[in-house]
Amino acid sequence: MKITPYTQNDFTPVPTKFSVFMRTCIPWQFIRFIIINIKMLIVVSKSH
Repeated sequence: MKITPYTQNDFTPVPTKFSVFMRTCIPWQFIRFIIINIKMLIVVSKSH
């Protein structure tokens, strides 16, 4: 039985630079917030 050291696959994935940018970009977060709210309004309006 051979014991191997840890590899990169044993740890959690590291986000890419683009992913980090999209998570921290305030204008993009605001746009997403508006889109999600519009979707919720549509769903709620269909149920009434």
